Amino acid sequence: MAAPCAEMEPAAPPPSPPPAPAPAAAPGSAGLVCAQGRNLRAVLCQRCGSRVLLPGAATFARRELLLPAMRKKAAAAAAGGGGDVLREHWLVRDMFSFENVGFTRDVGNVKFLVCADCEAGPIGWHCLDDKDSFYVALERVAHE
Repeated sequence: MAAPCAEMEPAAPPPSPPPAPAPAAAPGSAGLVCAQGRNLRAVLCQRCGSRVLLPGAATFARRELLLPAMRKKAAAAAAGGGGDVLREHWLVRDMFSFENVGFTRDVGNVKFLVCADCEAGPIGWHCLDDKDSFYVALERVAHE
């Protein structure tokens, strides 16, 4: 027969679960991602230094995205297509989290993100089919 509750010895507290691992940061993102996977530093335009995101406003994400090469408008038109496949991004779930960003006209079902001050870019990508996902490429921005 089982002992009544009053006679039972208290059980040892369960071991605390290990902390959830943050997304594995690649060498280029070292020091930029906190334990929760969010940006530790502000995200800035590489050209003019304008603030794009505040610290903690985005999460680190890996996704292969093709972004057109960063060039001046005349150089881009003369060179035609081309671009870079980028794999590391800041994922922003709400467009109002941005401090300063502009959007290009639709290119198919995609809008590219640019600096709203100097129009450098594209620095990121947004698919119109997914209203809650805005990607900013780590290689296309600076951090402070």
